[in-house]
Amino acid sequence: MDNRHTAPIPYMVFETLFSRGRFRFLIKVVTFLTVFPLLYILVLLQGNMKQFLLTVAPEHGTVILTGNDYHYLAHVRRCREGSIFRAILPDHREIRLLVQKLDGFRLICQCLEQETSPSQPLPPITLFQALPRGMKIDLIIRQAVETGVSEIIPFISEYCILKQDSVREGKNGRLDRWRRIIREARQQSGSNVETEVCKVCTTEEMTARWDALKSRHRKPSGLLLHQAPLAEGSFHQSLEDCDAVAIIVGPEGGFSEREAALFMNLGFTPLIMGQSVMRVETASIYAIGAVKTILLEAEKWIRKK
Repeated sequence: MDNRHTAPIPYMVFETLFSRGRFRFLIKVVTFLTVFPLLYILVLLQGNMKQFLLTVAPEHGTVILTGNDYHYLAHVRRCREGSIFRAILPDHREIRLLVQKLDGFRLICQCLEQETSPSQPLPPITLFQALPRGMKIDLIIRQAVETGVSEIIPFISEYCILKQDSVREGKNGRLDRWRRIIREARQQSGSNVETEVCKVCTTEEMTARWDALKSRHRKPSGLLLHQAPLAEGSFHQSLEDCDAVAIIVGPEGGFSEREAALFMNLGFTPLIMGQSVMRVETASIYAIGAVKTILLEAEKWIRKK
């Protein structure tokens, strides 16, 4: 009779699964069966939200994309034959494209359908941004595009560290980079607002653009974000029944007394956003977010008589 000890069955099963390197293999199997399907679903959802901005119109229902556009769709968006994605035509119509062929350097797409993009239901927002230090303006532009700002006008104010000569278009120009940032941000966020950015201008040129904006709209509202409470006002009062909004945000150190008086004489309402001292990039997105929220929920707000 064999009196040797026999291990319990559960122990034998555990030893079989987790010994001799099988534990790592089991972890890989579990990861593959759980994580990768979730990532695939996230990619599909993300692809449905993004859009691609076409720079040329289709010819005979076909679009051929090369260069940076090919790299973005094939390697960033990971489009393959049979993939379908949204695109915006140069005339602002929305279109759906079917990838027919990828041959290593170009992507051939077929137009499936076209439809007119819905018009912007909210009053357009213009951001007059005094140039901050360093690359902060790039972040401000990207965030402004994602939140649906129509026009971004950078300008030089008295307290700007960068002066006009250092940002002149050419060797030190930024306009092309800003336009690339706008295109990337629109494609990433799916914004249907065609955001424009102009070259850096002076305060006098900025005021001329404000006069032009006022001539195009029935009741534009100008908001001056200032570091000192110059008047008692609110976002709600300033945005009531307006058909366009312009926001002025200063650089580090804000605006001088002379500049604040100038903007107020031009019709801008000075506002202060609480007692916290914000960074330039924070103040810009804070103000845009406040304006956008009020405009989006205008019908739900009830003002006190």
